[in-house]
Amino acid sequence: MKIGSAWIRLCVFAAAGALAGCASLPPPVAQTPTHAPTDVANTRLARVARAGAPAASPALSGFRLLPEGTTAFDARLAMVRNAERSIDAQYYILSNDSTGLLFLRELNAAAQRGVRVRLLIDDLYTAGKDELLALLAAQPNFEVRVFNPLPVHFGPLALRIALSLHDLRRIDRRMHNKLLVADNSLAMTGGRNVADEYFMHSDTANFIDMDVLASGPVVRELSDSFDDYWNSPQVWPIGSLVPRPVGDAAQRAERLAMLLHGALSSLAEPSVDVLGNTPVGQQIAAGRLAQTWADARMLADIPEKITYDNPDARFEDSVTQRTVAIMLGAQSEVTMISPYFIPGDNGMKVLEDSVRRGVRVDVLTNALDATDESLVYAGYARYRLAMLKAGIHIYELGGTLARRDRQLGDFHSSSGRLHAKIAVVDHRRLFVGSMNLDGRSARLNTEIGLVIDSPDLTAQFYTLMPAPELGAYELRLDAAGALEWVEHDVDGSDKVIRDEPGASLFQRVTDWLLLKVVPEGAL
Repeated sequence: MKIGSAWIRLCVFAAAGALAGCASLPPPVAQTPTHAPTDVANTRLARVARAGAPAASPALSGFRLLPEGTTAFDARLAMVRNAERSIDAQYYILSNDSTGLLFLRELNAAAQRGVRVRLLIDDLYTAGKDELLALLAAQPNFEVRVFNPLPVHFGPLALRIALSLHDLRRIDRRMHNKLLVADNSLAMTGGRNVADEYFMHSDTANFIDMDVLASGPVVRELSDSFDDYWNSPQVWPIGSLVPRPVGDAAQRAERLAMLLHGALSSLAEPSVDVLGNTPVGQQIAAGRLAQTWADARMLADIPEKITYDNPDARFEDSVTQRTVAIMLGAQSEVTMISPYFIPGDNGMKVLEDSVRRGVRVDVLTNALDATDESLVYAGYARYRLAMLKAGIHIYELGGTLARRDRQLGDFHSSSGRLHAKIAVVDHRRLFVGSMNLDGRSARLNTEIGLVIDSPDLTAQFYTLMPAPELGAYELRLDAAGALEWVEHDVDGSDKVIRDEPGASLFQRVTDWLLLKVVPEGAL
């Protein structure tokens, strides 16, 4: 899910112009720096993390891919429920829907039993959650901070943006990271925010996504990144932005319980996931995780990235720049998976050069009938013909086609949407993280991810790729050079579609007009 796209700013600009200049943030509050504990060797999660680790290779970290929403949610709950010392959670979106409330309820339960909880969320989508977040922060052992707050912290999102337009940097530059660390021993990162649609619990549309559970040395790197954000000047305590909750401790706890009442009791999870693994909670209870051990390194943008005025400075040493450098080293094959894919002119040169060197380049993104951001899709569509002519293979996940692939969950009547952010190089190096392959991730958002050097883990990933005959259209050029979408069926037959799936004249005209005024890097 994107920022809501630049069109929101355009829609409210005229109405907000007279009001925007009067809003401002309160003075910053000095905070005592805190850090993740390191004396955690005797915690249950540390013991579980060590079990199965190769004694002869202490530098290796352990990994498990979590492609299914219900399994990924169980893993989060298992980490929280088994934590003894600390929980650090960092998310772009944490909704107050049924899954989000369950996650928050478990965080609060951990704090009540004495675990220190630090919750860091981006400010953009906190609208409507002020009381909930303030009440959580008022509980023992629970701290809540927000990243890059808007000058206005009341009202719905559109109003907040309208009244904050005089400070566009605060609107446009977001913390897109997703990270959960428990007892500095287990960590999870990837593409999922915490909301119903990321865990197959939406009635309308559900995201296909990927998380990775990690143990070993790389966890400390991820934990250090969280500390960097938590202690940065770009982060504000929620108590400095919203009114203090009324009542005594008992009354605040009672009110919080009421707000958390809509939480799920649990999510139904299969006994074995699509990769053949039992639930993470069961494995923790048994004292041993099923993991693949490999060399890895963390890639994380620094929180100060959003303060740089020069776009090139924001790109330098970013997660995007370092990931692209890895892809540039490909010898035979690169697979890029991104829900929002806008290569730009420089990216096109990189892709074309790779093909000329004999590297096969595959791109999987959303079809128009699957995307939740049609304007971003329109920005990507400007590059399709050139990509196909250069020999790049393009696949677009179809909103209804995705339901054919039951590997990644039961969509029921909902549509499928791609949200995973993955790159694979030479069937060996695997990037999993929060970064989209677009200008926003490169120069506006902060991002995080892992690069794992493991043919075994990469082979596991390729068993999950949606086959064209299941969930994706294959794009190609016809004899006249026009674009066509090919829908493959499991029986081997093909259906050629020449009108873009999901297209409408009104949407085409609207997006065409907006692309005239919205910079490509802001999509």
